[in-house]
Amino acid sequence: MTAPGLFPASIISEEWDDYLTAVLASAGLRVPRGSVTPTVDRRALRRDLEGFDFQKPVPFGELVNWVIARMEDGVVHMNHPRYLGLFNPSPSFPAKFADRIVAAFNPQLATATTSPAAVEIEAHVARMVAARAGLPTGAGGHFTSGGSEANYTGLICALTRAHPDFASSGARAFSGQPVFYISADSHLAWIKIAHQAGVGRDAACLVPTDGNGRLSIEALTAQIQADKAAGRVPVMIVATAGTTNAGMIDPLNSCADLARVFGLWLHVDAAWGGALIASETSRGRLAGIERASSVTIDAHKWFATTMGCGMILLADPTAAAAAFNVRTSFMPSNTPDIDPYVTTAQWSRRFLGLRLFMALGAVGWAGYEDHVEHSILLARNLATAAARLGWTVVNDPALAVVCLVPPPGSPPVREIVARALATGDAWISAAKFEGQDVIRACVTNGETTGRDIAVVVDLLEQSRTQCAA
Repeated sequence: MTAPGLFPASIISEEWDDYLTAVLASAGLRVPRGSVTPTVDRRALRRDLEGFDFQKPVPFGELVNWVIARMEDGVVHMNHPRYLGLFNPSPSFPAKFADRIVAAFNPQLATATTSPAAVEIEAHVARMVAARAGLPTGAGGHFTSGGSEANYTGLICALTRAHPDFASSGARAFSGQPVFYISADSHLAWIKIAHQAGVGRDAACLVPTDGNGRLSIEALTAQIQADKAAGRVPVMIVATAGTTNAGMIDPLNSCADLARVFGLWLHVDAAWGGALIASETSRGRLAGIERASSVTIDAHKWFATTMGCGMILLADPTAAAAAFNVRTSFMPSNTPDIDPYVTTAQWSRRFLGLRLFMALGAVGWAGYEDHVEHSILLARNLATAAARLGWTVVNDPALAVVCLVPPPGSPPVREIVARALATGDAWISAAKFEGQDVIRACVTNGETTGRDIAVVVDLLEQSRTQCAA
């Protein structure tokens, strides 16, 4: 085929699009039959990369094939049915399809003036998700690059609401050190977020858990009271709905009660567990989320879109305008209720929300309920099968996360995990739950089957016994 160059004629680009579709489909068939873990020789990879000096062009077909081969042998395959790792599911077909549409049109979502259709689609999805979560009428939000940006947005809104001069004067506006509260088992990106927000890492107060992986309300109450007595300024409580290590849900209603008593912003980090709103069977586990001031949900986690697709939902969307509003002459409009660049941390924006729009449009909430409940069922099956072999399940796998402790006398957890990963047959991880080393498995792939779960259980037991030999 003819080399495409930067801007080929439509007939040439169509040929290459068809070629890419075919080779990606072939790769998609090979991945489930191959290693979940990377097999690339990194020294050989670096030697190959030295050959790309960009002084002369590489035949495009050769370039495409090389890149796809490196994706096949050079990444952990989250789209493999035995990837039971972090909260990174294999993306759904509608989400991948949406990515191709967005790449073709490449809209800039900074303003509604430049991309009215795309901005309205995203705003509609945010409103629908907020309503499904039970947030009050008028709630909305926007898409983000991921949970960290969404959580950062929640903190900035909380700080701005706590003291209006924070927008102009920063942390100096407060009479003392502003602080917020997170569970010791929360995602510690919050430490970086505190630094990024300019309130300092010490502003993130880690509250002990209750012995079951959930934030301790007694410890939280005592910490808030102690901080106020010491002249510090509490601004926000963060409740996690789906901790990374164990999938635990903090006591949302109790956190909401405390936030009301002390006049604090309540943020619920439901980056993983927020997908439970899709399930009539399981959504009750999120009771209290509807009382939040803001909520993080990552569409690229349990909603299975492609990566880089977070969401921040706000009970009062005007809080984002107060936090991020800016005015400049070169932008075509400046309307806080519709122009994303004045209500978000980003300026230039990719059309992220189409991924979730198309997935929800294709299967509805019921389709996502099936997806979520399928993961939970397989996680419970894994827990049951492991327990029959003498392993101990130390957490509640209600959010499709299973934390396992091997039978007494077994080798250390990290040795078992290393042995299992070396086979390339599955991907699981080592973590800690309430101070104890555990093997963590999370069912994230919608195409994982009971047969895959059986393979993983057998692999764990074989790895344990081989390490002990």
